[in-house]
Amino acid sequence: MAGTNRRAPARGKRTAPRGTASSSPSSATKRRFFDYPRSGYQGLHRWLPSWRFVLGAILAVAFLGAGALVAAYASTEIPNPADDTKAQTTTVYYANNPDGSPGPVMGTFAAQKRTLVEYETLPEYVGQSVAAAEDKTFFTNNSGVSITGMGRALLNNLRGGPTQGGSTLTQQYVERYYVDETTTDYVGKFKETILAIKIAKVESKTEIMQRYLNTIYFGRDSYGIQAAARAYFDVDAKDLTREQAALLAGIIPSPNNWDPAKAPEKAEARWNIVLDSMEEEGWLTAAERAPMVFPPTVEYKRDNTMAGPKGHLLEMVRDELKREPLALTDDQINRRGLSVVTTIQQPLQAAAEGQVGAFRAGTLPGQDGATPHERTRVSLSSVDPKDGAIVALYGGPDFLADQRNTATFDLIQPGSTFKPFTLIAALEQGIALKTRYSGRTPQEFGDWKVNNFGNDGFGNIDLVEATAQSVNTVYAQLNLEIGPEKTAQVAERAGLTAPVDTNRANVLGTETLNPMDMAGAYATIASGGVRVDPYIVRTVTNPDGSVAYQHKDPTEQAFAADVIADATYAMTQVVQKGSGKQWIKPLDRPVAGKTGTTNDNKAAWFVGFTPNIVTEVSLSQIGEDGKSQESIGQIGKVKFVTGSTWPAFLWQSYMKDVFAQPQYAEVLEFPERANVGGKPSPTATQAPSETVAPTVEPTQEAPTEVTVPAGLEGKLEADATATIVNAGLTASVVSEPSDTVTAGRVIRVDPKGGAALAPGSSVTVVVSTGPKPKPVPTAPPVPVPTETAPVEP
Repeated sequence: MAGTNRRAPARGKRTAPRGTASSSPSSATKRRFFDYPRSGYQGLHRWLPSWRFVLGAILAVAFLGAGALVAAYASTEIPNPADDTKAQTTTVYYANNPDGSPGPVMGTFAAQKRTLVEYETLPEYVGQSVAAAEDKTFFTNNSGVSITGMGRALLNNLRGGPTQGGSTLTQQYVERYYVDETTTDYVGKFKETILAIKIAKVESKTEIMQRYLNTIYFGRDSYGIQAAARAYFDVDAKDLTREQAALLAGIIPSPNNWDPAKAPEKAEARWNIVLDSMEEEGWLTAAERAPMVFPPTVEYKRDNTMAGPKGHLLEMVRDELKREPLALTDDQINRRGLSVVTTIQQPLQAAAEGQVGAFRAGTLPGQDGATPHERTRVSLSSVDPKDGAIVALYGGPDFLADQRNTATFDLIQPGSTFKPFTLIAALEQGIALKTRYSGRTPQEFGDWKVNNFGNDGFGNIDLVEATAQSVNTVYAQLNLEIGPEKTAQVAERAGLTAPVDTNRANVLGTETLNPMDMAGAYATIASGGVRVDPYIVRTVTNPDGSVAYQHKDPTEQAFAADVIADATYAMTQVVQKGSGKQWIKPLDRPVAGKTGTTNDNKAAWFVGFTPNIVTEVSLSQIGEDGKSQESIGQIGKVKFVTGSTWPAFLWQSYMKDVFAQPQYAEVLEFPERANVGGKPSPTATQAPSETVAPTVEPTQEAPTEVTVPAGLEGKLEADATATIVNAGLTASVVSEPSDTVTAGRVIRVDPKGGAALAPGSSVTVVVSTGPKPKPVPTAPPVPVPTETAPVEP
C-alpha cells in the first residue's frame, strides 16, 4: 500500500504489545506525584527532565531569588560608620607665634593620621580624579553597583585568574566606611552589594565621595585626602593641583607599592591612566592635558613622634589633657582631632636640648672636655613666673629609650634650695633680714649636730650673709625658732606637693621632690608671691574651631609682697657674693637663686630667676640597678659635684641663649628690699604695710653704747627679745634643751646683762626646748645636706 495515515510509534516511548489489552483507566490514575525517573520512557530519555520541568524550575529559582533579594534588601540596615573612619589626628603645637597663631607642629596623637575635610572645600577635579581612577560611572550610576563588573570578576575568578571584586566606588566606600575590613568571600560580597544599593538610594554622590576621600588609605601613614596632601606635597587638600590630585588618585589601589619614592615609573603610569580617563569623560581637555608634567613629591620621613627629648613634652601634654577640667581618655585624645597649643617656646626648647646635649658631650665653652658619667641624670626646665607656663624642659635624651622624665618623675633631695622657704616663714613672723645668728660650726641642738660645708665657721652673721654663704648652722637655728612646720607650710603654699616633711632638718633639704615642682615653687617667689603652678597646655581647640579649654592666669596671692621682696634680695646675694658668684654674676644682670647640694653629693642644684623667667638645673645619678641613687661621679677636675659647680655652670650657659631672645633681652630689676621685721607680716590677702623709717629728734644725740638689759633669764622668749630690741640691740635666738628651765623661757643671754655694746649689736638669747629627749638607738640618723663655696669646674 502506497500510504497510510497511521503514525509510527515515538522512539523510546513504551507501547502495548500486540495481542494484549491496553491499560485500564484505574491504572492511569495511579501515576506517581513526582514522576522521576519518567514513566512511559526508556533509555536516556527516561532520566532527562522535560522542558516543562526545566522551565518551571528556572522560574521557581528566579522567583525565589527575587524574593530573597527583596527580603535581603528590606532586612538590611545601614550600620553606624566604623570607629576609625571618624577618627581625626590631634595636633600639638609649640607656643603661639607673636601674631597669636599656633607655633610649629610639635607632634601628633592619632589612631590613624587623618583630618576630615568638607567636599565643597576641594577643587572639583579632586573627586573627578578619584572617579576616573576607581569608577568612571560613579556620578551617573544610581544603583551603586555594576552587574557587568561583578559578572566579569566572577568569571575571571572561576577561571583561576587573579582575584577581582568588580566593585564600584560606592561598594568600596561601603567596605571602608561601614564594614572597615576587606571582604573576600562571596557571602560577604553579597551583603556589601545589597548595602551599596541601599546606600546609593539614601546618600547623595557628594556625601559618598566626601566620606570616601576622608576614609581611604593613601600610604605614607596617611588616611584621607588632607593627610595625603600633606604627606606627599606638603599642601592642604584644597590647594592640590590637577597633577597632584591625579597622582594621589592613581596610587589608591596599592599606595605603599606605587609611592613615587619607591616606584616612580609605576606611579607615573598610573598617573597617565587617570588623566586619560579624565579626558575621555570630558573632565579634562586635551589643551589642559598637554602641558602637564608628573608632579614631584616631598621626601617622606616616617613619623616617629615620641622619639628624642620631644617625647617627654608630648607625654606631659597627654597627661595634662587627661586631668581636669578636660579629663580626656587616651582614645578621645587620639581620635578627636584637637588642636593643642602648648607653652613650650621652640627657640628656648632648642637651647635647652642643645645645651644639655653639649654638656653631656663635654663641648660647652669653658667645659674643657669634662663629661658626666653615663648614668648622671640632668634636668633643665624654665617657667614663666607670670602664670606658670613651662617655656622649656629637658627631661632626658630619648623618650623611647627611657620614659622617665627627669624633670617630672625623678625624686631627689633639694639640699639648700629649700632654705628660702624657711627664710620666708621667718620673715612672716617678723624676723628681719638684719637678725644675726652664730655661724660657728659645728653646733649641737640637743641630739642634732649640724655642720657647715667644709666645717667653715662664721661669726655672728645676719640672714643675708647666711643665705649668700648657705650657712647650715644659722638656718638650723632659724628653723628651730620658727618651727619646722612653718617651713613645711610655706613650701606647700609655694607649690610643693603636700604633705611636706616637718622634721627639724627639713630646712636642709631632706624632702624628696621632682625638679619641676621646685621650679614652680621658685616661680611663686619670682612672681612676687602669687601662687603659680607649672602647666604645659595653653589652649585646646575642637575641629570646628570652638575652644575646648583655655588656661586661666593665677590670682591667689600666697605671700605678702614685702616678705617676698626681702627673700628675693637675700637670694640675689647668693649670686653677688655667695655660692653662685663665680658663674652667675658675670651675666651682669639681676638674678636671684640658690645652690643646693645634698648629703654624699647625690644631687646638686642651681635654681635661679629673673623677674620674668625661672630656670632649674639639677644633676643626680642612678645606680647600676637603674633605681637607687648614688653619689654623682667626678666630672673633669671637680671631684665633689656641688650646686655651685656644674649646675651653676650649665645654668649660665643656657641662660645666655635665653637672654639672647628678644622677649628676655631686657634687663629687669627686682623690687627693692622692704626691710620687714619687728612684728608679724600681714597676711598675703592684705595690702603690705607701709614701711616707715624711724625718726630721731634733731636735738637728741644717738647713744654711742647700749647696755644689755639684765634679768632676762627665766623670761618668755617674746618678752626677752622685745626688751633687747627696745634697748637698741638685735636679738639672735638659739634653742637648746634644759632639764631645769621650762620650754620657751630664756636660759641665758650672751653677753650677759649689764655689758656695754655698740647700738645694733647682736645679743644671743638661749631659749629652752625642754628636757633633752632620750636618743632612740634604732632610729636612722637624719641626713644633713651640705653646701659649698664656688669651686672651679
